Amino acid sequence: MRPATRADLVDLPVEVAPRLLGALLETEVAGERVVARFTEVEAYHGLGTGEQPDPGSHARMGPTARNATMWGEPGHLYVYLSHGIHSCVNVVCGPEGVAGGVLLRGGEIVEGADIAERRRLERRGAVRASRDLARGPGRFGDAVGLRHPIHDGIDAVTGTERAGARARLFLPEGPPPVVATGPRVGVAGIAGTDAFPWRFWIEGDATVSAFRWGRGAAEAAARQGDTPPVLD
Repeated sequence: MRPATRADLVDLPVEVAPRLLGALLETEVAGERVVARFTEVEAYHGLGTGEQPDPGSHARMGPTARNATMWGEPGHLYVYLSHGIHSCVNVVCGPEGVAGGVLLRGGEIVEGADIAERRRLERRGAVRASRDLARGPGRFGDAVGLRHPIHDGIDAVTGTERAGARARLFLPEGPPPVVATGPRVGVAGIAGTDAFPWRFWIEGDATVSAFRWGRGAAEAAARQGDTPPVLD
């Protein structure tokens, strides 16, 4: 592994996303260290990013107070609140001023599993199995200890402290593992279909989350004649 640089992340999110599989995020929050290996990610593009408008992105309509981090320099982490309770973590990608992020959908806790489990228990109750510690974006955010809004914008390239936390991103030196791709999970309408096969995961890894359709996505897929993904 080697520390990530801005240059590693300056390409569009859909290009960077598969390269992040197998990468590590190291966090130290209130003196407690956890390391997670990415096994599942999703790319999101903002307004004017790439050739294909992304109706599933928080930045699809342009800059707002919520998505401001997505428009900044690559390597910062966009931490947003989902359903009012889940803090979800994204790696900002693309040139500064071009909005984009890669959602960390799932991972394996490779160091600090006891800390991650305690955080999960405090926030969500029982952890059924070790594979579930960071399986899904809300669980991932809980496990690594990053919270919205205080950690939104934390720099994972320099490791600069923010609100009592540090984050560092490390990339694998070798080629990525066997990568599978398909529609994003739980994204509404056309943005959650094969028109946007922007979910990438390590084939066969137990920490990859199950696919589910977003609102209206199955109907949109049927109109396109898409083959529904296999549900695990």
